Amino acid sequence: MTWLKDVIGTEKAIIAMCHILPLPGDPYYDKGKGMEYVVEMTRKDLLALQEGGVDAVMFSNEFSLPYLTDVKTETVAAMARIIGELKKEITVPFGVNVLWDAKKSLDLAAATGAGFVREIFTGVYASDFGTWDTNVGETIRHQHRIGAEQVKLLFNIVPEAAKYMADRDIESIAKSTVFNNRPDALCVSGLTAGTETDAQLLQRVKAVVPHTVVLANTGMRLENVEQQLAIADGAVVGTTFKVDGKFENHVDPNRVQAFMDKVKAFRAQWQSEAEVR
Repeated sequence: MTWLKDVIGTEKAIIAMCHILPLPGDPYYDKGKGMEYVVEMTRKDLLALQEGGVDAVMFSNEFSLPYLTDVKTETVAAMARIIGELKKEITVPFGVNVLWDAKKSLDLAAATGAGFVREIFTGVYASDFGTWDTNVGETIRHQHRIGAEQVKLLFNIVPEAAKYMADRDIESIAKSTVFNNRPDALCVSGLTAGTETDAQLLQRVKAVVPHTVVLANTGMRLENVEQQLAIADGAVVGTTFKVDGKFENHVDPNRVQAFMDKVKAFRAQWQSEAEVR
């Protein structure tokens, strides 16, 4: 049994992304509609995800494009306001992701009581955002300084829109990341949000770190649920839950329910087979 059972309530867990609209300071923030509109649209998606039966949600400033690697204070403050206003309506475990700033993600988690964060904690990358460097030792010390030791850390080791600058294979990255940093989970991604995670890549990562939670981080959809969950310990899911499966749309509760029905059927079968073994 993994920590997913304790924190989220089930193995093979589905963490649903609750994408937040552009925020104050973002280029595409709608000043006319203001923060009240952002709160209401976040509420709409949150309730649709919960209605559809997801296991957990992760709030993310997904529409703060183009992303920063040193996120401004106003972004974290706006996200804290949103989550604070919605806190009484959150009925499932939740996490946060301040794109792309590991320390700010932990700050937000500490302020809101989030159970987990997903971030780029390790590595140096050539990315759409320029050279992307990290300092995991400082980040983990920051986690302890602010009293967020209980927050689970989901390490994205295949960042979207970026390439590892060193010539290292995925097995080496996975093994050294686990040995040096003791992540709670490794996230394996496709190129962008909504792009399917390569099943062979998932398999290669899980094979070398069998005792670490490995999550499919992008592109899980109705058609590949069984294939992906047969390998991964769970998944982070966003785009497929949207109206027409399009990243920019709001959540469609019917798509969520159909997806989760398939996940629950898979889990029941997987559990049954595990008991036999």
